[in-house]
Amino acid sequence: MEEDAGKLLKAVHFAAEKHRDQRRKGDDSPYINHPIGVAEYVRTVGGVSDVNVLVAAVLHDTVEDTDTTLEEVAERFGDAIAKIVQEVTDDKNLSKYERKQGQIDHAGSISKEAKTVKLADKLYNLTDLLRVPPKGWSEERILGYFAWASAVIDQMRQVNPGLESEVDKTLATKLGTYSDQEKAKLLEDYLQSMRKVDD
Repeated sequence: MEEDAGKLLKAVHFAAEKHRDQRRKGDDSPYINHPIGVAEYVRTVGGVSDVNVLVAAVLHDTVEDTDTTLEEVAERFGDAIAKIVQEVTDDKNLSKYERKQGQIDHAGSISKEAKTVKLADKLYNLTDLLRVPPKGWSEERILGYFAWASAVIDQMRQVNPGLESEVDKTLATKLGTYSDQEKAKLLEDYLQSMRKVDD
């Protein structure tokens, strides 16, 4: 138990250093709040105590959004954690559209551990979007993001009932009155709009 706590704190320190100059788009808060919050959801909402999953949750954006390499993650935290991080990392060499579509296409084939992290990540992002939408985001874009997140989440069902239940409640706040056909149109429009967005 003490060793697990040390491993988790080491990951928090590592992620805090890597994300130190980054801010969240919505409220301009320190970016590190996000991976810590995702790990908290994995534990408190998902009921997961596996330290490898918790550490991977803390590290889940380091490779995608900083100069961290998977080799560095493996060297510091082990191959099992690096594998989970790799599974939830988008390839920034791809276009925004390709990354968004890729998440829908590949979410069903990643490991249970990676799905757990991704579910918690989506829950955090959806909750944050409701709380403080990024400047310049229209209601249409928010609805589209919700429709896209729903499509990704649908590929990861029957993995973690606690996280899925909370995600579904959050999705329903925006999509609850929409038919499947209307949600499909929101998704299509959102993905098409991503062809015009640069990071």
